[in-house]
Amino acid sequence: MAALVPSDFYATVVWLGRQARPVEDLVIFGEAVSEMPLGFAGPEGEVHAGLTRPACSRVRAQHPRGTPIRNVRQLCIVSAEEMATVAAELGLASLDPAWVGASIVVEGIPDFTHVPPSSRLQGPDGVTIVIDMENLPCQEPAVTIARATGGQGKAFKAAARDRRGVTGWVEREGRLRLGDRLRLHLPAQRPWQP
Repeated sequence: MAALVPSDFYATVVWLGRQARPVEDLVIFGEAVSEMPLGFAGPEGEVHAGLTRPACSRVRAQHPRGTPIRNVRQLCIVSAEEMATVAAELGLASLDPAWVGASIVVEGIPDFTHVPPSSRLQGPDGVTIVIDMENLPCQEPAVTIARATGGQGKAFKAAARDRRGVTGWVEREGRLRLGDRLRLHLPAQRPWQP
């Protein structure tokens, strides 16, 4: 029996971006690209790339801050549909993916932020991204959005709750391009019932 089952859900890549500087710089921190080479360490030239990363506040219950851990946050993947809802709640016509530090924007998979952890998104050349978990909203995008729009980012954290997308890491190397279709593969297990 296969551990992962190909689903009938596909996502289309509608935006690709690179974050070359840490968000702590508090600038509009992403830039659009037309294609993204993905190695085992993540996207080339990206601040989140690497096989390891220092532990941050998101894993403080498991590791002291700064402890080297496996990097399962190489990519930030968001849904175009969910970002449109967030933008509307902020009173914006649209939300630039660069403002939220997105690596990949996809459309076509409903309730994308809650795709099960360990699901895979697989591209045309076989490039495969493992979904780690929901990317919880944080304050840095709010500051960036506020700077870019003249103040309309303060409510980002609340508006992005349950719509912030997911983090992921590269399981199989390859290349993503705008317009690529990614097939969703789901873990073949029942939901946890403690």
